[in-house]
Amino acid sequence: MRLLNYIVKRLLQLIPIMLGVSFLTFGLMHISPSDPATMKLSAQGIAVSQEIIEKTRIDMGLDKPFIVQYLIWLKNFLLGDMGKSYVDHLPVIEKLMKAMPSTILLSASAMTVTLAISIPLGIIAAARQNKLSDYIIRCITFIGISTPNFLLSLFLIYFFALRLNWISVLPQETMTGLILPTATLSIAMASKYIRQVRAVVLEELKKDYVMGAQSRGVKGTVILYKNVLHNSMITIVTLIGLSIGSLLGGTVVVETIFQLPGLGKLAIDAIGVRDYPVVQGFVVWMALIYVMVNLITDISYWLLDPRTYSS
Repeated sequence: MRLLNYIVKRLLQLIPIMLGVSFLTFGLMHISPSDPATMKLSAQGIAVSQEIIEKTRIDMGLDKPFIVQYLIWLKNFLLGDMGKSYVDHLPVIEKLMKAMPSTILLSASAMTVTLAISIPLGIIAAARQNKLSDYIIRCITFIGISTPNFLLSLFLIYFFALRLNWISVLPQETMTGLILPTATLSIAMASKYIRQVRAVVLEELKKDYVMGAQSRGVKGTVILYKNVLHNSMITIVTLIGLSIGSLLGGTVVVETIFQLPGLGKLAIDAIGVRDYPVVQGFVVWMALIYVMVNLITDISYWLLDPRTYSS
């Protein structure tokens, strides 16, 4: 019951956050230098005259005060209507739903690979602190963190697609097409995770309960994987929650470079042709996903350690 009350309370707290994001996004679109009516007519290939522009502005509701335009947009958004694209006249929600599976698949595969690599290597680096394997892992993670996504993706394309010819450089609809984009996202994230896991495991290893278990003859591997890893989970869950923002930002670059039909590429294409309804829908949609992920992360704290919210 306490957990249910907490979830309801957090959901209510999200309302002003989402209103602020939507208002800010709508305001930025409103003050942009390009006239939406002109952009819409240009995208439709209609000869632009001042009379047609004024008529279109009235049809689009642009002659109304800003706050009225925002309230109309907000009402339509709450009813599931994000407007229509200036370019192909398709509903924005339809375009987002069509692009979302590709982004979710890429993000999920990148996160899975990241966790599969970073947790074992982070534990190994901590357990073998200041030994050769620790130095090698730390050196690799330093390179991984320092390399920008776009540079890493270009290197992977050059080496694996052009030099070795293992993977086609052209976009593919099969799982093979996800290998290089997943590797691009995973390398940077895994490098950051390994350092964080190493740090938190080292901190746990210095605690009294570990020395107590060692004095009782408990095996080191049991202490590491049963006690230390369990107590480090809150930090790891926090990392996953915080990574959603950087992951979504990273997919924008990676999807564009690898020509994946995801949300990132949709947003970049929309920005290129100033398709404001799509850009606005993308920003608000991403903000909604981000705050929901943070809510799930906070609920995970409760489930992992109820003492966190005992006060």
